Amino acid sequence: MYHSELTSNSNGNSSVSSLHIENGYMDTIPLMDSEKVMKDFLQQQSVKGVDEHLIEFSEALRTVAKALRQVAEGKASAQAEAAEWKRKYELERARNLLKEHEELSSGGGHFDTKSEKEGNIPIQNEMRNLVTDQSERCCGKHGICSHEVLKHGVSESNPMVIAKKASFKLQWGSNGQKNGQHKHDIVSFERGNITTEGRSSKQIFLKWESQPQTLLILTKPNSTSVRVLCAEMVRWLKDQKKINVYVEPRVRTELLSESSYFNFVQTWKDDEEVLLLHMKTDLVVTLGGDGTVLWAASMFKGPVPPVVPFSLGSLGFMTPFHSEHYREYLDAILKGPISITLRHRLQCYVIRDSAKDELDTEGPFIVLNEITIDRGISSFLTNLECYCDNSFVTLVQGDGLILSTTSGSTAYSLAAGGSMVHPQVPGILFTPICPHSLSFRPLILPEYATLRVQVPFNSRGLTWASFDGKDRKQLGPGDALVCSMAPWPVPTACQLDSTRDFLHSIHDGLHWNLRKTQSFDGPQDS
Repeated sequence: MYHSELTSNSNGNSSVSSLHIENGYMDTIPLMDSEKVMKDFLQQQSVKGVDEHLIEFSEALRTVAKALRQVAEGKASAQAEAAEWKRKYELERARNLLKEHEELSSGGGHFDTKSEKEGNIPIQNEMRNLVTDQSERCCGKHGICSHEVLKHGVSESNPMVIAKKASFKLQWGSNGQKNGQHKHDIVSFERGNITTEGRSSKQIFLKWESQPQTLLILTKPNSTSVRVLCAEMVRWLKDQKKINVYVEPRVRTELLSESSYFNFVQTWKDDEEVLLLHMKTDLVVTLGGDGTVLWAASMFKGPVPPVVPFSLGSLGFMTPFHSEHYREYLDAILKGPISITLRHRLQCYVIRDSAKDELDTEGPFIVLNEITIDRGISSFLTNLECYCDNSFVTLVQGDGLILSTTSGSTAYSLAAGGSMVHPQVPGILFTPICPHSLSFRPLILPEYATLRVQVPFNSRGLTWASFDGKDRKQLGPGDALVCSMAPWPVPTACQLDSTRDFLHSIHDGLHWNLRKTQSFDGPQDS
């Protein structure tokens, strides 16, 4: 309990305030001092706002200091761990050397005289002392450390410890066969430990070892703007860059109808010369949309030169370059290096029921987007038996099936419910078209898979297959289509890089995940 009394002097002025405490302690403070304390307190309240900002700033500094300290501690821990592994490596190396000397001295070597044997005694003693000293520092006089597991043979102190790891080698092939498509830079191994540090899916750059000399231009037909741009580009390539230009026969006729100046432009006469275009051209330029890129890819059944696609179409998932700045783009590409996307293709064969063997086929059909197997004009559901590497996958009952590349994942496969996949991801998309089962979801199969789609003999109707929307083939009961990854991808130049071009295409072309931002003035968590 506390109480205060005000004691007055003889003239009636209150001068002292006494504070009495029940435990007998009493403290007195002059009133003048109390006023001074109160004044100081009010002054402190006036700068309270400034102090709060200083406190927040000091807390932020402490947070930064804490983060820096954690980074320093992590670095020190990593260095200590590296030093520990280095010491263990040196210990194991010393043990192996000691074992070799002991084997030689026990009769496995070529020591013929006593002096030669005695000459190695100091070396052996020194190495034995080194091993013993490092072993005691590593795990003490008792216990098992990594050197007990890594050394050759079985540990005498612990006979249950298996000593040596089995060495191995990774070989790439189809179903374990050596004649498959080999990949050399996907997986590496070091002392039996698999690592994917140097994956081939990293960004790929093309650097010219010699200056490009010949360029092929492919254009979208029946477009006046494309025709004008093509004539302007051909003139600039010849006058400014001294580049030899190839065009289609149709385009050469159009250019010559405008001016005889374009007489230097080259073309081909028949399909046999088309098959040799990859040996004559260093670069392919397309003026149009994605359809023009598909047309350019279809012209090359084997190796494909780098493709520079300019956007003059409607969507343009594969055409990142704008035609207004073609001079700057082509100048940079001709100098190099350039970032490219390797767009995988599929190759397909049609095997008829009447075929004598697996080699009696129609094809190959090379596609950059997809193979579509549908019921056509038939009113019955399609029945398709699907196999992957000779293993049964499923029986498709519905409107059809799409086998797509990852570049074609934003085309028909996407409309049928398939996923959008980065074009440089190697794989085959397995997408049903309106399946007669709610549980039939799309699949993504590995690049090395070989798919076989067969029309069963009890199918009620005919089935049709198309390849990038062309070369439509009828499939009857017993006919089959075999599909696998083609060995020659289509390298397309990137404006920025493969990933940013892909993300820009789905944002700009599909308006992917475009919606209004949620209002911020609604209810909030307290």
